Amino acid sequence: MRNFSLSLTGVLTTMKITFIYHSGFAVETGSCVLIFDFWKDPAGVVPALLACRKPVYVFSSHFHEDHFNREIFSWRNAVEETRGADIRYILSKDILRHRRARREEADVWLAKGGHWEDANVRVAAAGSNDSGVSWIVETDGRRLFHAGDLNNWYSRFLTDDFKGGLVRSTETGDMVDPLREEKLYLGELKDILKITDSFDVVMFPVDSRTGNGYTKGARQFISRFRTGLFIPMHFSSGGFASAWRMKEFTDVLSVPFWSISHEGDAITL
Repeated sequence: MRNFSLSLTGVLTTMKITFIYHSGFAVETGSCVLIFDFWKDPAGVVPALLACRKPVYVFSSHFHEDHFNREIFSWRNAVEETRGADIRYILSKDILRHRRARREEADVWLAKGGHWEDANVRVAAAGSNDSGVSWIVETDGRRLFHAGDLNNWYSRFLTDDFKGGLVRSTETGDMVDPLREEKLYLGELKDILKITDSFDVVMFPVDSRTGNGYTKGARQFISRFRTGLFIPMHFSSGGFASAWRMKEFTDVLSVPFWSISHEGDAITL
């Protein structure tokens, strides 16, 4: 990643961002459509995007089923039938390692430190302290960040009276070291800072299932990066209102916040 310099170029155009579900978003610009971490589409957002006459780029950050659905590969046929094979699949290499997809099914396979670009987009795969990667994407004069599962997932254990040691995760039953996990997370943020310190749009987990302090990872992120718009994600189980909790913290830093209210909700920049 150190050898990959990101620099914004091109004319700034209107950008429409649509919430699909969970961590899934569609971003439509003047030149292309980006679809991140598709899982489900309760509002039927995707068919209209595939029918438009712009190149489509499909990203999956890792192999977990809530971030990668093999249904995305059926879109190639839909696009070919309407306007030719103008669709690109840009996937994390861990999906290949876990045998969730075949090598020939994706156009680009990236691990942390990888990059790829064409006439419409520049992509850098940053790291994750969970599985796969996070995405840095530049298109039409804007820089976007999609976190995938990058987050301070065990921050709820880091209370003032925590003395260190292992604790049991109620989600997995595994014993984890919250301090070590936080160091891994903050280390990934340091690596991203070597690439850039600012984003026009940030899509980041705000997941109330992780317990008290579930906004901490997002707060640590926006305290380190200049953020033009913060968008919560990964909150489907907790509900929309749980994600809105983050707004009180973005307001303190004068960071605009999108209070998503339903699947299919959209915002235009």
